[in-house]
Amino acid sequence: MKKRMIIAIDGPAGAGKSTIAKSLAEVLGYTYIDSGAMYRAITLKIIKSGFSIKDIDNIIDMTLKTKIDFRNNNIFLDDEEVTLQIRSDIINANVSDVSAIPELRSIMVKMQRQISKDCSIVMDGRDVGTVIFPDADIKLFITASVDARANRRYLEIASKNTNTNMNDIKNSIQYRDNIDLNRKASPLKMANDAILIDTTNKSIDEVLEFALCIVKDKERE
Repeated sequence: MKKRMIIAIDGPAGAGKSTIAKSLAEVLGYTYIDSGAMYRAITLKIIKSGFSIKDIDNIIDMTLKTKIDFRNNNIFLDDEEVTLQIRSDIINANVSDVSAIPELRSIMVKMQRQISKDCSIVMDGRDVGTVIFPDADIKLFITASVDARANRRYLEIASKNTNTNMNDIKNSIQYRDNIDLNRKASPLKMANDAILIDTTNKSIDEVLEFALCIVKDKERE
């Protein structure tokens, strides 16, 4: 019987880690867990509840009573499917500040470990390989230049016939990078034993093929 395997994928916003993680999980038949989506779900609940992000006590109390799970690559918040709701502009604007709350991160880490305890998983986020699963079987750190990430986001938004500005997107990405890299609780950083993949000039297929080779090598050990 194959042993349970944990693949941790970290990296900044827009580098392609979620796309790679989803594809990798699908090919391998593993469960995909988007840790960032979990913080987005909590952010959605905070906004709907009318709490200020500075209202830490109420946010912590609310989070402790919250249920988050994944079904068929969709995320459910208290049994309501919120996959599309958590990708709105208002969530984009607030999720980094919410995810920087240390007490909240501690609760979420426990929740993430619980979700993944009985299956092989691919999880992506900012601190998967450093905090959530420091003993993960495989750790990947996926990055790309700010310009490449901004261009990808621009094309994604433009494809939905929504007006946008490249400079605004770039500034937003840099703002999120600054928060993620400098927060006190679980900042974004590459684990010492992670494999770096720069996707600036690589296609999704190229990165996926490389990642699959890494998994196959690990399975042979």
